[in-house]
Amino acid sequence: MENTKSKKKNSQLIVRINDMERTEFVELCEELDTSAAREVRRFIRCFIAENKKQI
Repeated sequence: MENTKSKKKNSQLIVRINDMERTEFVELCEELDTSAAREVRRFIRCFIAENKKQI
């Protein structure tokens, strides 16, 4: 697989969530010294890797 850092980010995914959940998520990410976008991308990559095996 290609190095993920060399891949260009050229697409957006808009997700609608509750204001309170968003605030809590962003604050927790900041406390953990990460960004919300980074964690969402990490979730997506893990989800793909885990579920690709099932296909």
